[in-house]
Amino acid sequence: MGAQESNGQERGTARRTLLSAAVLGAGGAAVGLPGTASADERHAGGGYRSLPRPTVIGHRGASGYRPEHTFGSYQLALDLGADVVEAGDLVPTKDGHLVCRHEPEIGGTTDVAAHPEFAGRKTTKTLDGVPTTGWFTEDFTLAELKTLRAVERIPANRPHNTLYDGRWEIPTFEEVLRWQDEQTRRRGKQVWIYPETKHPTYFRALGLGLEERVAKLLRKYGKDRKDSPVILQSFEPSSIQRLDKLVGNPLVVLLSAANTRPWDFVAAGDPRTVADLVTPAGLEWIASYAQGIGPTLDLVIPKDAAGNLTTATTLVADAHRAGLILHPYTMRNENPFLPANFRKGTAADGYGDPFGAFRTYFETGIDGVFSDNADTAVLARADFLQR
Repeated sequence: MGAQESNGQERGTARRTLLSAAVLGAGGAAVGLPGTASADERHAGGGYRSLPRPTVIGHRGASGYRPEHTFGSYQLALDLGADVVEAGDLVPTKDGHLVCRHEPEIGGTTDVAAHPEFAGRKTTKTLDGVPTTGWFTEDFTLAELKTLRAVERIPANRPHNTLYDGRWEIPTFEEVLRWQDEQTRRRGKQVWIYPETKHPTYFRALGLGLEERVAKLLRKYGKDRKDSPVILQSFEPSSIQRLDKLVGNPLVVLLSAANTRPWDFVAAGDPRTVADLVTPAGLEWIASYAQGIGPTLDLVIPKDAAGNLTTATTLVADAHRAGLILHPYTMRNENPFLPANFRKGTAADGYGDPFGAFRTYFETGIDGVFSDNADTAVLARADFLQR
């Protein structure tokens, strides 16, 4: 709306030129900036550059329609046309297995509170500086977690998803890797996944380091190479740097609000904020060990005090100059999650105008987007590319 939609014809021409270049991979090696070649040589040139642009990434599967991080959600994301499935926010169990949960605290995503045998496991811990009360995966064995079932995390926004509460168990990362192979065979095309290491500094302090476990499983299934269909991501740059030494997979640094600090920076006394990382110098530093960034959408187009979109930043152009792809997060259809100028009514579970929001974000030249509603994202992309 407003400034984003002025000069539409000129923007459309520029957009098509940019997208054509992106499909050919011009955002990376062709730039040839200092500091990006070494990481690109180890990881890039592989399959991730051949994904459709803008890439549609099923956020925790099809979490707009099914409880997140379940095989029901992952399966539906593929059925709805997602190019990549974020199959795995990875957290460990007490006995060292990696499982897929949005957070290690599982009170809001499973029926653990309904299990009297686990009532005594409820506790309060400090997770990345925040006191958090609930049940934590690291206090359960895998066998115990397998007795639980997933439930909808935000029922006020997605009451229809509660229909599926209790249907699916918690998947392990190893099960996801096998599922990926099975789906690739059944569908006759390569299925991509996009797992994330969650709170790696917190878990390393508990003796449950994530990166080595991720690398071991990827090696076991032959998916640790630069052309493997597995993109790895983390909010902690040091986790990505550690993975850069362990595997050849494409790597992405996630970026939260500009005034925040990655928790590994806090723990190490590094004073830099996300605002420092999205400068040209910060992006070149990221490009020395990663192939992309996953910024919050507000870093691409900020909002004003009323929640309306304002003017796009230079982040897309700056990242592309550094040879990095951008996969911002997260597009959702419901009103509360949309910019104010794309909402319709005030119902917490009501849909606004996500197509308008998608169009505005796509016009910035982003390489893809995480979405809870893959079908909406696929249609929005088709509309955008036909303009």
